[in-house]
Amino acid sequence: NGATTRPCTLESYAEVKKLPAGFLRRLGLSDFVYSGIPAVRIPYRDPEGVEVAVRFRLALEKREEGDDRFRWRRGDKALPYGLWRLGRAREAGYIVLVEGESDCHTLWHHSIEALGIPGACNWKEEWSEYLDGIEKVYAVVEPDGGGEAFREKLSACAGIRDRLRFAELGDAKDTSALHLADPGRFKENLRAAFGQAKPWIDEARAEAESHARDAWEACEELAREKSILDRFARTLRRSGVAGESRVAKLLYLAVTSRLLTRPVSVAVKGPSSGGKSYLTESVLRFFPEDAYHALTAMSERTLAYSEEPIKHRFLVVYEAAGMSGEFATYLVRSLLSEGRVRYETVEKTPSGLKARLIEREGPTGLIVTTTAVGLHPENETRLLSLTVADTQEQTRDVLAAIAREKAAGVDLEPWHALQEWLGSPAAERRVTIPYAEALAGLVPPVAVRLRRDFGAVLNLIRTHAVLHQTNRERDGEDRIVATLEDYEAVRDLVEDLVSDGIDATVPATVREAVAAVGRLREDAEGDPVSLAVVARELDLDKSAASRRVRRAVDAGYLKNLEDKRGKPARLVLGDPLPEDLRILPATEALHRCTAEATQQRNGGDDFRRTDTPLPPNRCTVAGENRRIEPPGPRIAGTGGGEEGGRDVHPSENGATVQHPIEDGRVEFTI
Repeated sequence: NGATTRPCTLESYAEVKKLPAGFLRRLGLSDFVYSGIPAVRIPYRDPEGVEVAVRFRLALEKREEGDDRFRWRRGDKALPYGLWRLGRAREAGYIVLVEGESDCHTLWHHSIEALGIPGACNWKEEWSEYLDGIEKVYAVVEPDGGGEAFREKLSACAGIRDRLRFAELGDAKDTSALHLADPGRFKENLRAAFGQAKPWIDEARAEAESHARDAWEACEELAREKSILDRFARTLRRSGVAGESRVAKLLYLAVTSRLLTRPVSVAVKGPSSGGKSYLTESVLRFFPEDAYHALTAMSERTLAYSEEPIKHRFLVVYEAAGMSGEFATYLVRSLLSEGRVRYETVEKTPSGLKARLIEREGPTGLIVTTTAVGLHPENETRLLSLTVADTQEQTRDVLAAIAREKAAGVDLEPWHALQEWLGSPAAERRVTIPYAEALAGLVPPVAVRLRRDFGAVLNLIRTHAVLHQTNRERDGEDRIVATLEDYEAVRDLVEDLVSDGIDATVPATVREAVAAVGRLREDAEGDPVSLAVVARELDLDKSAASRRVRRAVDAGYLKNLEDKRGKPARLVLGDPLPEDLRILPATEALHRCTAEATQQRNGGDDFRRTDTPLPPNRCTVAGENRRIEPPGPRIAGTGGGEEGGRDVHPSENGATVQHPIEDGRVEFTI
């Protein structure tokens, strides 16, 4: 085969590896002729000792232009080599993971327990189950690209990494090379290398700390920004994205929520060519690539079989039609609701059909774009629906952005670094919302869907607090304390979305469409009106008007008297529009409720601290609206109170000025 002038026989293989041929025969190796070429037949056995696969070695040495030394028997699948010896490894309390069979032969010859992985990139997560009950797992990392791939694969395997230690052999490429260099001192040299092997958990901690320091240096100025979302919207606009500030902010906040145990998933809706995908892609540019996994389509069982990591990550599917089939949408629902995918299937093996349980760990968020007005009902309730603008003004802004020769350059490094720092051990991701119960009491329980939507609102508040944690206080457990500023920012973004999601309010676009039909019918003396006429009345193109009319018809506020497909619509008024019911209370109402509850707990003392001061720009002084700068860290006085002192804060009835005094007391005026 051109790899070497010597034929690959068992005797020549034993000679090259300096191993006894009889020892190799006892392991089951034998001579074989593969397509007319001498080869060594290497049997793979399962933990019970049954031969389930065969690999053929066709050459003694690797060729410079590529490695074609091995072939699997037709129909066989890759699996670890040495499974039948795992009982010995459990008794010994350790095992050595190596690449390939020859390293196993060398280690077994020296009575060292090992497991061979056929190819550095072939390690599979489910193989970690074979190593259950083994206290220490050593992995020999070869000094090449394959070795680094091997390290990355094993490091990502949650089943073994807490027991994992990486060993490097200095000048030797692998254990076989270490043996060939000096067979007599092989054990001594190997023991020295293993003595220097550091636990993966220590290496990972040190690497994470170093990475976090670098990320903080790159993002510190941005992380200390008082309104990161506003800055993001300005930066996005400079990069060439026209309008869509609210949708963009919500997308940014949603993708950041991947750091929590319950990410907030989003459906971006709009007409064809409305800019849904472009806007989503533009927002994702502000995140490192490991924050999301983007697809244009996926098969029925992609979520079950893909090896792409999805934990604390967003799955992005451009066009909902790309999630083909009912089973794919079922897997997505399971992932969003349960935080994992558990899929049991049956696979054909050399021993017959066997059941296999596939588990994909989340939590995972989803962003899907669609031209549809509504998605699958079961999926719709698990997503916040965002609709891109379809007005002529937005189209004009988009055309102007396209006409500009070049958008302003945007430095994305601080934004990537911010997300990396937020995901590092240096940042905090636990959040307490002191006003959560008060908020729950103010939300009218008018629909079952609110059970999901209210949780999404709380998680967006938590995400906003995590994003602004350098400007937030911590509680006794070092959790970030969410403020009413976090609530107000989220409420401004989702208030109408939550109300619309449970049909407690009618979107302004639908109201406009219904009102237009009403006006046009009056002008037409009660005759039905067509979609084209409604579009002209609303100054919209026919596609945009059709989406609004369709929503109004689906909700019953308009009726289409034309029942033949392909015929122009004949629109008349339907059910009367209801009064809007606002689900999320105003910030001032939530503040009053929280303050009253705090005063009741503290015996009615008005001067005791409340945990949720109003956002600074909502304070009033002597009946006049004035901006008051956000309060700094709490400064406890020496007086009474449950915490040995009292904190002062802005309130609805006046402004507070704090003056720290050197002896530890606090002087304040109202």
